[in-house]
Amino acid sequence: MYLVESKGGAIACMLVSLLFLGTWPAILTLLERRGRLPQHTYLDYTITNFLAAIIIALTFGQIGGSSPDLPNFAAQLSQNNWPSAMFAMAGGIVLSLGNLSTQYAWAFVGLSVTEVVTSSITVVIGTTLNYFLDDRINRAEILFPGVACFLVAVCLGSAVHSSNAGDNKAKLESLPHDYKDGIEMTGDEAEQRRNPPDKAKFGTANFLIEIENRRSIKVFGRSTFTGLAITFFAGVCFSLFSPAFNLATNDQWRALDKGVPHLVVYTAFFYFSLSCFVLAVILNVTFLYRPVLGLPRSSLAAYLSDWDGRGWSFVAGLLCGFGNGLQFMGGQAAGYAAADAVQALT
Repeated sequence: MYLVESKGGAIACMLVSLLFLGTWPAILTLLERRGRLPQHTYLDYTITNFLAAIIIALTFGQIGGSSPDLPNFAAQLSQNNWPSAMFAMAGGIVLSLGNLSTQYAWAFVGLSVTEVVTSSITVVIGTTLNYFLDDRINRAEILFPGVACFLVAVCLGSAVHSSNAGDNKAKLESLPHDYKDGIEMTGDEAEQRRNPPDKAKFGTANFLIEIENRRSIKVFGRSTFTGLAITFFAGVCFSLFSPAFNLATNDQWRALDKGVPHLVVYTAFFYFSLSCFVLAVILNVTFLYRPVLGLPRSSLAAYLSDWDGRGWSFVAGLLCGFGNGLQFMGGQAAGYAAADAVQALT
């Protein structure tokens, strides 16, 4: 089993994780704006996300020898470590709920504002919890000024969303009523407005209309608070997954029987990703037939035949899976409170 033990190795893991975790949300947002149903995208994403955990477990988790105190991944699967495994799976559940929620928040609030607010909430709550779970191994005078900056970002991100919503409303009100309702039109005129010959200038009212006509989640006429409510819910979910993983690997609450070794990061990450995968499949298959927020109804057959954007969804899942795995690998060496900094999401 490969362990990251040096500060340099931990920093390297965190930097690569920062890049990966900051990239996959942009990919999924792009697909939604191109009209792909989020249920289809998320089902694809969650398959490769779980695949990344399996790859990490069967490579890094199996490299080298195994000892009673530090068993490899395969050896731990048969041990009586279910209390820790349950903490890991709880972390996977809240992460799955958070990721699923952000898919809809991106449409309402926008990618940048959603990521600023959810990431900031994650760092403020998650880092604080992990700081105490890690027995305060990180220097508070360095850690918490950074956390305070994220707290300010939550407030500024909310203000930006309110400002953007007001600006967009003013732009749309300046258009003729029939043009704003273009997505309801039929005939040649409606088709021309759906696919205008010249691309509208970024930020204009026509640009907003083009996006609305093309995207899968329609947001015109909906409350501006809907997006923020989804965003804050996602942020709270994200803030809990890392502390739960911390409890799974370090057993601060002494839940394991005496003599049972702690879960190594790779075994914990496998259980973590397994629960994330199972919940995501259950919820998204349900949403195919019972969609939310006015999305069109779909089916498993329609999902399986939808290859438009599937490759990008697979890439997003791999990026997120390897990003989370590297965050936890770095957290074992640097402390999970410090590793939460990767939630800055470039």
